[in-house]
Amino acid sequence: MQEAARPSRPAFHEAVLSDYTNVSILSNQRIAVIVPCYNEALTIANIVRDFNACLPQAAVYVFDNNSSDATIAVAREAGAIVRSVPLQGKGNVIRRMFADVDADLYIMVDGDDTYDASVAPQLAEKLVAEGLDMVVGTRVTDEQEAYRFGHRFGNKLLTGCVSVVFGNTFTDMLSGYRVFSRRYAKSFAAHAAGFETETELTVHALELRMPVAEVATRYGARPEGSVSKLNTYRDGIRILWMITKLFKNEKPLHFFSILAALCVLAAGVLAVPLIETFLHTGLVPRLPTAVLCTGLSLFGVVLLSCGLILDTVTKGRIEQKRFAYLAVPGPADNGA
Repeated sequence: MQEAARPSRPAFHEAVLSDYTNVSILSNQRIAVIVPCYNEALTIANIVRDFNACLPQAAVYVFDNNSSDATIAVAREAGAIVRSVPLQGKGNVIRRMFADVDADLYIMVDGDDTYDASVAPQLAEKLVAEGLDMVVGTRVTDEQEAYRFGHRFGNKLLTGCVSVVFGNTFTDMLSGYRVFSRRYAKSFAAHAAGFETETELTVHALELRMPVAEVATRYGARPEGSVSKLNTYRDGIRILWMITKLFKNEKPLHFFSILAALCVLAAGVLAVPLIETFLHTGLVPRLPTAVLCTGLSLFGVVLLSCGLILDTVTKGRIEQKRFAYLAVPGPADNGA
């Protein structure tokens, strides 16, 4: 089968690769390159070839998600280990990746050949040398087609939302190029089904206060004929909904306190004219409004009680996740 032509981007140079490859620090690490794929026959051979060249000691896994083109055949011909995931959605694929692949380091990259494979050794070395659990390859590009304004704006908006709720650590929350430690992968619950999985990956690290880092990486455009699977508005709404759910699940006291405050505020606004009338006449003529104010106030108390109870439950759950995370040795300990 003829290999798809590589898009016009800067070529790989052995000198560049040798600058990144530190044999000693990665020699004792089992490295897995994991690639989620859906209809990427045009690009998957380039990805497998490039990562094999940059990290010859790594095993390249391609997880196909019901592709209707020749993705599986092209990936196998290129030398990848191919697995199939029947449940549709990137989140479902990542769940299977972390469950099925056994490695010390996991390098996850999208199957569209837009990320620079030559940076992978640098990302892996940084994770091992600094004892990190996740390194994110932040996207840097001058190509308008590679990173459209709508996607760029949406990424900044959603990253900003996560920063406000969970802490300001990442600048490119939705990047598909990441390196994970084994203890990260084996402690990640993976509830998301689709593209909102990147949000869950980010929040998992923030929730357990894992050591993380970002490294700027070149981001290129898809080759001609390759189509993005991301829907700007639909997936943007799903990501925003995921942020809301994670806010409720991980910070219930804050979430329900906001709702309780809104209920009490609404009750107070509605009660102002009732109080004024009562002070002047001693009467409460609008009984339904008074009942509504009382109901809103009581509902606010119930919401606050729910937040207090769930906050205690969440703290216990986070402790259990922390114990599961600590049960796996860190990346710096694997070669000892």
